[in-house]
Amino acid sequence: MAPAITLAADAPTLSAANTGFMLICSALVLIMTPGLAFFYGGMVRVKSTLNMLMMSFISMGIVTILWVLYGFSLAFGTDSGGIIGWSSDYVGLSGIGITQLWDGYTIPIYVFAVFQLMFAIITPALISGAVADRVKFTGWALFVALWATVVYFPVAHWVWGAGGWAFELGVIDFAGGTAVHINAGAAALGVILVIGKRVGFKRDPMRPHSLPLVMLGAGLLWFGWFGFNAGSWLGNDDGVGALMFINTQIATAAAMLAWLAYEKIRHGAFTTLGAASGAVAGLVAITPSGGAVSPLGAIAVGVVAGLLCAMAVGLKYKFGYDDSLDVVGVHLVGGVVGSLLIGFLATGGGQSDVAGLFYGGGLDQFWKQCAGVFAVLAYSLVASAVLAFLIDKTIGMRVSEDDEIAGIDQAEHAETAYDFSGGGGGASFSAAPSPAQGTPAKKVDA
Repeated sequence: MAPAITLAADAPTLSAANTGFMLICSALVLIMTPGLAFFYGGMVRVKSTLNMLMMSFISMGIVTILWVLYGFSLAFGTDSGGIIGWSSDYVGLSGIGITQLWDGYTIPIYVFAVFQLMFAIITPALISGAVADRVKFTGWALFVALWATVVYFPVAHWVWGAGGWAFELGVIDFAGGTAVHINAGAAALGVILVIGKRVGFKRDPMRPHSLPLVMLGAGLLWFGWFGFNAGSWLGNDDGVGALMFINTQIATAAAMLAWLAYEKIRHGAFTTLGAASGAVAGLVAITPSGGAVSPLGAIAVGVVAGLLCAMAVGLKYKFGYDDSLDVVGVHLVGGVVGSLLIGFLATGGGQSDVAGLFYGGGLDQFWKQCAGVFAVLAYSLVASAVLAFLIDKTIGMRVSEDDEIAGIDQAEHAETAYDFSGGGGGASFSAAPSPAQGTPAKKVDA
């Protein structure tokens, strides 16, 4: 995120161009959450499709209300000890004038608040892919509310809030490598260590039911990510946003190609799932680093992330943790890679004059990046595991084994994704009717 600096010698005035640009970027970031829902929804088995979609969509409802009530104040209010913020004017967004500018910038506070809201929405949604097929919807909804409050809002303050300890230390995170991706990836690992594996993990086939849906989701994520990344400079006055935009495209392309090359060498085929996953790995890795590296550096970031994330997704089989849709392998590993590479590849000619090791800056920035990366990782991992444990011991976090086998869509939502009952094609899966319909259709595992 852009540092809180004044853009000009005189006090800034509201810029219609920057304001309009940031509103567009906010909408682009919001579309990433439905894109993520499609991406995840296509990767699960057919009997879990709707639940996977809903786990992302519910975040748009819950986090929005919490952000208005107190989340924005905790994340971006007046600093307290470098740990948390608080400003009474931000509670309920009630003490903010419609033309009141975000400090040092040319956009209204409302615009900054809504842009940051979209980040807060997608971060817990990212976690959902790790717990696919087995989590109660009520338990998940409560987890989202508690996790946003206890983990995301404070971490956002650490990294981006004026006075936050990581911000003051000089940790570079342009658009969310630590606050979003490492945060979500570590949380995913913490939760799955508590709730355990899916029924049939490493025994039953659990292939994606709709690769076209996965590709659609990946395309929406790639599209929306330009707002996510380029918008994080909060304006278009000095070209840094443009650098971030082009680096986003370059790193994503490089990571996709690297993942596909690894996949071909290791498994003998170029898969659509590999292309989609590689693209997301590149998007994740360039998110913290794209304002600090050159376009050639972006290629390096993408290649390293594509290869390491492709290798990392198999670790769940080696170590026995059931990360359903590879949130740990892509978001945690990709976020760590992108954040730490800043310490080597920062040119000193982008978002700041900080240079990495390869550009004569020594290892000072690398150690700062390590501090930010591992502090966020540790806090999110432990706090998320504790929250999941408490929910599991109170209202319950997992559906029953019978419901998981029969299909979580039917158990939790009384719906199924596809209705083939009137198609006459002899399909083996038929949808259960709504309460207003007639005799229930047969439930068949898929």
